[in-house]
Amino acid sequence: MPFLSRFRNWISWTGLVLAASALFAFCLLFAIDLFAGHRNPYVGILGDVVAPFFFLAGLLIALLGALLHWRRERRALRAATPLTLKIDLSRPRDRKILALFAAASVIFLFVTAVGSYQTYHYTESAQFCGQTCHVPMEPEAVASQQTAHAKIECASCHVGPGAAAYFKTKLNGVKQLYHTVRNDYDRPIRMTAANPRPAQAICEQCHWPDKYVGNIVRTFQHYLSDEKNTPFGVRLLLNVGGGDAANGPQGGIHWHMNIANRIEYIATDEQRLTIPWVRMTKANGEVTEYKTPDFKLDSTKHRVQRMDCMDCHSRPAHKMKTPNDAVDLALQTGRLDPQVPWVKAKVVAALVQPYKTRSEAEQKIAAALHTAYPDPAQANPIIEEAQAIYRANFFPEVKADWRTHPDFIGHKTWNGCFRCHDGNHVAADGKKSIAASNCNSCHLVVAQGSPDALKQINADGMDFVHIDAPYTEFSCTDCHTGGPQKE
Repeated sequence: MPFLSRFRNWISWTGLVLAASALFAFCLLFAIDLFAGHRNPYVGILGDVVAPFFFLAGLLIALLGALLHWRRERRALRAATPLTLKIDLSRPRDRKILALFAAASVIFLFVTAVGSYQTYHYTESAQFCGQTCHVPMEPEAVASQQTAHAKIECASCHVGPGAAAYFKTKLNGVKQLYHTVRNDYDRPIRMTAANPRPAQAICEQCHWPDKYVGNIVRTFQHYLSDEKNTPFGVRLLLNVGGGDAANGPQGGIHWHMNIANRIEYIATDEQRLTIPWVRMTKANGEVTEYKTPDFKLDSTKHRVQRMDCMDCHSRPAHKMKTPNDAVDLALQTGRLDPQVPWVKAKVVAALVQPYKTRSEAEQKIAAALHTAYPDPAQANPIIEEAQAIYRANFFPEVKADWRTHPDFIGHKTWNGCFRCHDGNHVAADGKKSIAASNCNSCHLVVAQGSPDALKQINADGMDFVHIDAPYTEFSCTDCHTGGPQKE
């Protein structure tokens, strides 16, 4: 009997319908992605993994039906009763079965089309990127909801333009799925020097680097880790400035993005914590190199990078708050009561203990705070807020928190500015050095201290008073780590 005749059975036909539907879904997804306003790289998971899986599954079902039909044929031949599938449209039963099969096939194709379309758009959502498929990326998804970029789709920043970037990201999506299934991804996941998109391709889709910002006022409200949770605020006039002479004076913090000049550096670690070499090229072609005394340039080992937005704004959309900052915010907004003795110190201390899982953390945080505050009426609100802070900023299963993802804005918790402005980077002639920053290089302290003191503005600026002592030359990170202050 001819080979193809063995597929004339309901099981094989069902498998062929499934295979045809998968092929139809692949073509539909390809067409949607081809004619969409922007391309979705995660369609690679649907088109290159899911659709082929169902296509192969359909073919296997069809082959299974053919195998079963062949076995029945052999038994029928031994019994001298030929086995054939005949559809006689003159018989009501055959017409009914064929109509039901055709209707089911059409409905299945329709469901496949609608499902493929909806799934295509779902893969563009932040929920898919950070919660459904990319379980390892939960820290980034949760942290993104605490930033000014919370409403931006993940693909808007993480997928490059053009066909080459599209296919590269498409293949990378399949690779990520593979490692997620194998559960062998890095913990924590970091952006490395080998795989970042340039900031110009990300930030400048929305932000205009030529803009002159000038000065802006920011107030940072902190609470001391003492019995009274003493409020201590700092009001700063930030000299953001600008880097394009056509739009305003060149200077301030954004001078580093000077359009005419070029600043390059070498970082000796992937997180860019240590920068021992800096080169500045002025518009007139003058080049000056600065380095720390013990650094020796090795072109085979060191990679020169041009300074861009991400070198300071290292966590623009995925910032994990330090325990101190998170508790300060909770105290400022009333989610924690500043009148409760030692509440800042107790909550911060409970947050930073080493925990292996989130459930363990929440249990031990509750136990520690119940011990500190035996009255349930007082303890329960504190525990709920401490656990909420932990869920938003600590991810022990993937070993991610503020310590694993540096934030280089400022210099309180990380040596952001002071990676270069430490006074140790000296030019080859020994006469020039990168100036060591002081309080007035990038900002003026116009008010500081208690809530009443913050109302007393000094437009000329004042020396920063570190609690009871005047500011002196030292690194803030010597004491401020984001957690309990070092003694």
